[in-house]
Formats: sequence, C-alpha cells, structure tokens
Amino acid sequence: MKKSLLLLLISLFTAAVFSQEEAQEQPVSKPVRFTFGTSMLIDNQTTETPYKGGIELDIIHRFSLIENYHNLFGIFGAANTRLGLKYGVTDRIMIGIGTTKDYKLQDLQWKYLILRQTEDNSMPVSLSYYGNFVADLRKESAFGPAESYRHIHRLSYFTQFIVARKINDKFSVQLAPSVVYFNSVPQYSDTTYYKNLNFAISAGARANLFGNHSFLLEYDQLLTHQELDEQPKPNLALGWEIGTATHTFQLFVANYSQIINQRNLVFNTNNFSKGDYLVGFNITVRF
Repeated sequence: MKKSLLLLLISLFTAAVFSQEEAQEQPVSKPVRFTFGTSMLIDNQTTETPYKGGIELDIIHRFSLIENYHNLFGIFGAANTRLGLKYGVTDRIMIGIGTTKDYKLQDLQWKYLILRQTEDNSMPVSLSYYGNFVADLRKESAFGPAESYRHIHRLSYFTQFIVARKINDKFSVQLAPSVVYFNSVPQYSDTTYYKNLNFAISAGARANLFGNHSFLLEYDQLLTHQELDEQPKPNLALGWEIGTATHTFQLFVANYSQIINQRNLVFNTNNFSKGDYLVGFNITVRF
C-alpha cells in the first residue's frame, strides 16, 4: 500500500514538472511596437496611446491656403492653431483635452486600444476605439435665430474604430470608419442644408524611409450626401515626420485646416485637385 502511494505521488510530481516545462517552452505572443510614431498620423488618430502615466503635449498649426508671394504662400494669412494634452490612464486607455482657435472649439477626447497586433500574427491587426466631444464657444448668433437657440446646439460628437497593421519594419497602414453628429448645422433654405448625422471613412499610411524620418499619407472621404449644390471636398495630406524618444515633428501640405475631425470631414470646401493646399506642422512632446 505504501509503495503504491509512493509511486502515485512520484507520478503526479513528474507530470506536474513536465506540464510546467511544456508551458514554459510555449512561445509568448509579443505585441508589435511602434506601428505609428505617435498617437496622431497627421490630423487623424492612430491606434497608438501614451503609456500609463505618460503625458503628450500637442502643438498643431495650420497656415492659410497657399496663394502667392504676397502672403508668403500662406504664412502671412490667417492661421488655425490647437493646443492639446493627452494622458495615459493605462497602457491602453487615453484621455485628452484641447482648445482650437477657429470657432473657439473646446474638446474632450478618449481612446481605447482594444486589440494589439502580435509579432507571430496570432492577432493580425491592432484595433482602437476613439471618440471626442466638442463645444463651439462662439456667440449665440452663430447658431441661428435667437428664439430657437439652446446651449446644446454648441455640441458635436465624433466616434470611430481604427484598424491598423504594421506590414513590416518600414510600412504601416490604417483604415477608420467614422460617425459624426452635430446638434446644430447650417441651413440656408428648406432644401439647402447640411445634415446632422454623417458617416465617413479615413485611410492613412506611414513609410519609414531612413533613421527617424518617415513619409505620411492621409485621406478622408465623407460618405453622407449633403443637401447642397456643391458637396464638401475630401481631405488629402502628405507629410514628413521626424521622431525622437521624446519629440515628434511633422511638416505637411493638406487641403484642410479645421484640425478637429468632424469639421474637416463635413465642412471642407478646399479642392486638392484644383491646388487648394496649405502648409501645416504638428509637434508632439512626450513627458
């Protein structure tokens, strides 16, 4: 009886040891790092978020449309600027605030990294959910007749899912379907007006050319047809990115200047096919 009990204990111990060794030998799926250089591509968000406890300061500037040497090709014209702060609540959750010059926009934003691409392709893509809540602080007269004005008319909302894949060490792409809602939109007549609810699709890519230098591409297309004689124009941007451990600098040309996603998608009237371009830059500082 004692021998049988001893053999049983030895068998159980041996099985446990082999099971532990097999578990240790199984490779762990490591997440892909640095799909994009920062949490923003140019104007669109990427799947990236600040690390837990990390802070990002965004300085975003858009010059006016390039015309001629009289306004120094847009530098002397009216510019739009946004200052923003982002905070990493966890390695996957981000919250942020910002203020934008044009239309006196104040925004609250958030992002959640739902899925993370792995090196062994057990998870082939990264997936993030992003949203914002924006308040337009212009005078009440900007929102229609005084008798119909309500404070809620100042608000707009933007939400999207961002799907990204790092193809290799040099090239990353992303695609993002979006939903935009404005509580108040311009209406010119009973038959000519913008729509409150809008759908859009955005695409972007980043190609690391050498060292810390990368080429950026962004394209946005509004899918909702507006009740207007002339439809809003799609957004296109081409840029150059220089990144370090603590800073990212982006210089680019684009045909949009509103900075806030929902305004760029719904209200852009600049046609890139006709040469309506402006110069802009983004500076991201990580703490």
